[in-house]
Amino acid sequence: MIEQLIKQRQSDLDEIVAWLKGEAAAIRTGRANPDMVTDIVIDYLGSPLRIKEVAAVSTPNARSIVIQPWDKGALSAIEKGIRESPLQLSPVVDGVAVRLTVPSLTQERRQEYSKLMGTKTEEARIHVRHIREELLKKVQTAVKEKTAREDDVHRAKDRLQKLVDEYNGKLEDILKRKEAELMSV
Repeated sequence: MIEQLIKQRQSDLDEIVAWLKGEAAAIRTGRANPDMVTDIVIDYLGSPLRIKEVAAVSTPNARSIVIQPWDKGALSAIEKGIRESPLQLSPVVDGVAVRLTVPSLTQERRQEYSKLMGTKTEEARIHVRHIREELLKKVQTAVKEKTAREDDVHRAKDRLQKLVDEYNGKLEDILKRKEAELMSV
């Protein structure tokens, strides 16, 4: 019974891990990464669009990002979107592309980003725990309705704790990799 419930929610757990990876990629490390800007929402032709939907984003070297829109009319919208983003980058428009230079981070900024990553990781852990509690309640409800045995609750607790530990390990790996990246650049 518990295995069926876990299979139903497995994709949600995988989405939590994917979400944290995306959040980690968006945190600036002093090293250019296209993921820093691809999800910035801009106002283009009256529609809110992400940069990745209107342009190609590349990193020609470790300190710069080049955004080439498919329509040159999007240059000013991209520039404005980046200026208004929390990245604190200064875009330069050269007529065909928007260029960004990613400055090195100060030690204080690295620590702020490390703390932010810790907060995001804790959010992900909370979501994993909510899924565990939801599945456990379903098993307990089945016992009350006499469709499952009391032993199933104990087995479910053990199995769910192993699952939570597994996913928390994945989340912790993402956190450690990002913190190492932040402190080493």
